[in-house]
Amino acid sequence: MLTSNLGDLLRRRAQRDPEVEAIVDLASGRRVDYRTLNEGVNRTAHALSGLGLEPGHRVGLLAPTCLEFVETYYGAAKIGAVVVLLNWRLVADELEYLLIDSGATALVFGAEYDEVVRELHRRATTAVAAWVRIGSATAGVTEWGARSFEELVVAESVDEPAIGAHGDDLLCLCYSSGTTGRPKGAMLTHEGQLFAIMSNIGSSEDFRLRDRYLLALPLFHLGGILPLEVAMFSGTTVILLRTFHPDQIWDVIAKERIKSGLIVPAMLNAMLAAHDPARHDHSSIENLWVAAAPVPVTLLEQCREKGIGILQTYGLTEAGGPGTMLGASGAERKIGSAGRAYFLTDVKVARPDGSACGPDEPGEVLIRARHLMKGYWNNPEATEQAIVDGWLHTGDIAVWDDEGFVTIKDRMKDMIISGGENIYPAELENVLLGHPDVVEVAVIAQPSARWGESPVAVVVSSRDDMRAEDVLAWCEGKLARYKVPRRVEFVSEIPRNPTGKALKRVLRERFPGPSVD
Repeated sequence: MLTSNLGDLLRRRAQRDPEVEAIVDLASGRRVDYRTLNEGVNRTAHALSGLGLEPGHRVGLLAPTCLEFVETYYGAAKIGAVVVLLNWRLVADELEYLLIDSGATALVFGAEYDEVVRELHRRATTAVAAWVRIGSATAGVTEWGARSFEELVVAESVDEPAIGAHGDDLLCLCYSSGTTGRPKGAMLTHEGQLFAIMSNIGSSEDFRLRDRYLLALPLFHLGGILPLEVAMFSGTTVILLRTFHPDQIWDVIAKERIKSGLIVPAMLNAMLAAHDPARHDHSSIENLWVAAAPVPVTLLEQCREKGIGILQTYGLTEAGGPGTMLGASGAERKIGSAGRAYFLTDVKVARPDGSACGPDEPGEVLIRARHLMKGYWNNPEATEQAIVDGWLHTGDIAVWDDEGFVTIKDRMKDMIISGGENIYPAELENVLLGHPDVVEVAVIAQPSARWGESPVAVVVSSRDDMRAEDVLAWCEGKLARYKVPRRVEFVSEIPRNPTGKALKRVLRERFPGPSVD
């Protein structure tokens, strides 16, 4: 039966091209073809069913970029369980909220995260009943009840499980914070991601049977999971990179004959700085996709000199991924642009009434497509604000030209992008306002040579002798390290407009940076 279930699409690829190499897990050294991958996915699907997971049930996935992540994601997809993608950089408080909000009843986690997961288990505040540990060093269960992923899976059948979801059924929850500071779960569906896959394929030739794609972004990001989905659909070989080292990545590119991959500008900058023409063979590379921020002209020039094409892409979790893409041919002619709409994606720059802006007239970026999120999990009010008449309101201000090229000018939501990670000022502000000596706070971005942007806290304190160290110490254990402000500035008051909103533009002018990296 023809189905839009993402896991069933993997079955079809395995039937058609069983011997094509599917996954290369660099950290473990494992290499599996599509037949073997599909068998591992089926075993995992049966194991998840054995834990009591049924269609619609949520399963948290807190794991590094590894083969087991792929098997769990696709195994859950086949049986209709909804994967809650968890950022392994988060601390216990943050993960606890996501697990409670999603109602996850199972958690599959890497042994690397034993400490934080043990703390979550100790708190006993979530609905998680099944704790499954990838990379167990001992047989059976841990002293606190976590079961071995490997032991659960190895005993299961490789037969195809019953397909438990398709079409508009949920595939995964991807959490991103909003202006309120509380993370919101974007509901992505099987059919939605299928359209996101096809929109990518219709926009590029970088996903082809037997091509080799470097997956360097974490799989908890849509920037990691969507390229994986596109590659599995296309029969591309995916090389999983668990940790990024700018020098070593060139060795990986040469050894694995990488043709393409997705990175962020901070990674590209580090890679080019480490490149040694005498040692590093990059002749296999055709294009590198770069997301999260525009690529500086100097980096574009360096890539051109090396014969590496740069594809710049703009998208959002709420859009299911695709927004716009700037191809290599337009990278220099349209420097600073985010490109044109993806193949199956409608994009417009609009006025507040929804009408399209004229060329060079600033407006909000709106996206309409079959791959948009279904909405925010358990948050209909936020959904109604985000999607109006079928158009996703991105909150990004842009202009477009008479050729349809979109250039992002500012972010209405004041989001900070640091090293490819989205940081939402309101979330940091909520944490900092919990300090007994912090009266007011506003978090802004400062330019960073290393990360692109870094968060800076502008604080009004009730104490004259308060130090930056006091503020930063308060963040420990409450925020992931990449979210902690790099600098603290003290002021007597936060400038505000008549409605009380902080005038962050004024603060950015007063504290232009650069940031301390």
